[in-house]
Amino acid sequence: MVYRRDSFPTLRLLLKPDMASLKKLAGQTIWYGFSNIAAKLLNQLLTPLITYLLNSPAGMVDYGNYSMLYACISFANIVYTYGLETAYFRFSASGTNKTALFQTTFSSLIISSILLSSIILLYRGQIAEFIDLAGHTEYIVWCVLIISIDTLAAIPFARLRQEGRPKKYAFVRMGGVVVNIVMTVFFMQLCPRYVAENPDTEYARWYAGNTSVGFLILANLFQAVFTFLLLAKEWMSYRFAMDRQLLKKILAYSWPMVIGGLGGMVNETIDRLMLPKLYIGTAEEKKIALSIYAANYRISIFITLFTQAFRMSAEPFFFSQAADRNATATYARVMKWFVITLCVAFLFTALFLDVWQYIVGSQYRSGVGVVPILLAANVALGIYYNLSVWYKLSDKMHLGMLITVIGAIITLVSNWLFIPTYGMYACAWTTLAAYATMMVVCYAMGQHYFPVNYGVRRLLGYLGAVLVLFLAQKGIMMATNAVWAHLLTGTLFMGAFMLLVMRNERAELANLPMVGRFFRR
Repeated sequence: MVYRRDSFPTLRLLLKPDMASLKKLAGQTIWYGFSNIAAKLLNQLLTPLITYLLNSPAGMVDYGNYSMLYACISFANIVYTYGLETAYFRFSASGTNKTALFQTTFSSLIISSILLSSIILLYRGQIAEFIDLAGHTEYIVWCVLIISIDTLAAIPFARLRQEGRPKKYAFVRMGGVVVNIVMTVFFMQLCPRYVAENPDTEYARWYAGNTSVGFLILANLFQAVFTFLLLAKEWMSYRFAMDRQLLKKILAYSWPMVIGGLGGMVNETIDRLMLPKLYIGTAEEKKIALSIYAANYRISIFITLFTQAFRMSAEPFFFSQAADRNATATYARVMKWFVITLCVAFLFTALFLDVWQYIVGSQYRSGVGVVPILLAANVALGIYYNLSVWYKLSDKMHLGMLITVIGAIITLVSNWLFIPTYGMYACAWTTLAAYATMMVVCYAMGQHYFPVNYGVRRLLGYLGAVLVLFLAQKGIMMATNAVWAHLLTGTLFMGAFMLLVMRNERAELANLPMVGRFFRR
């Protein structure tokens, strides 16, 4: 069939009103995406740096401890912010006085951060013992500082996003990551040379009393402080003030997100806490297994990059578009192109895994088989985030909480049952099962409360095509392990998927600026 621009006059009339909105979303996604992707890619430099430097059994134990510690920090971040970032968008879009909203949310976070930090510091000895760092309770203090500073930066960051200032957002995010990288190189590479040359200095004695875990934490602390200072313009106008009635409304909206957020962290990070506790082996073997899993988890970051970039721009966008008469059509189109993007990201990583495995040190590559499973899990998670718009817009956050709790139950039970037998592969398959279930349940509920015609058949077609192409390459690789064959099939299969998309989406691609002329006949 030949497609022409004038073949779809009705479709064009229907889609015209939301094109400006989509262009705005695309523009902001590019900036947020650029900042997040660039920041994550810069941060990815730390993975080869750390895993190549810690490429020994002792170093892998340190990396395992570091991974456990940051799994705990992820949980703490949810409790510290208790959904106020999303609530800020929700109440900004509803016409609430923005000055009162900022002062109230920022004041609330200051008070809660002081209280929560006091509790953690009181039990810092027990926490350090749980993550096998009993001799370094100061690491817990440093982590509390990181969490608190990041929490106070949450509302200024939300302010940037709500005001549509992605360039400043990008600059601050990337600047913080650069500081982290510089400080990591300083502590992990430059300091050992100085200490070796000046062993009798006070600094050398302090350095010898710490571990790689502590130096990595300090690098993150420098990042947190630097980022908060770059946001000074966004928080310098702050004066302690709290509208109690407004705060009650905000907390009523956001409290389910605490449960949902904790459930989300269970799905995302609890495996890194359960693996060393349930894995069968010596203490060292358990930490090594965790370090291998955590390092390979980092390779699956490409899907996460696109998902996070989308979330940064989509959350305020969806709220601002809620009243538009073409909102559901816009959401459906966003979903379609988002799924296509996730599919490309999956193939880009999974089909060229022979290359991406060199992101981690040689001792960590035995776990590279979990990467495609984790990639698929993150595809499901990305789709879930897109679908979740319905409960945020319809103020049914408790249902979103329920969906996340379902995923968390699957995660906890499955990891408990299968980690002793299958180790890190149990963690990966459990993550996929939890996110896939959340995706399906969220879609089913959403169609009841906030129906959107997502064109499920076409979306499943794209996802099915990705699965077929990946399995086809795996089948070919069973006959030969040659790297050139892997790269050749990866290139051919990636091209095949792109041709499928261009064939199916020719009508929309033809209306795009610059590239549209290549799709018109």
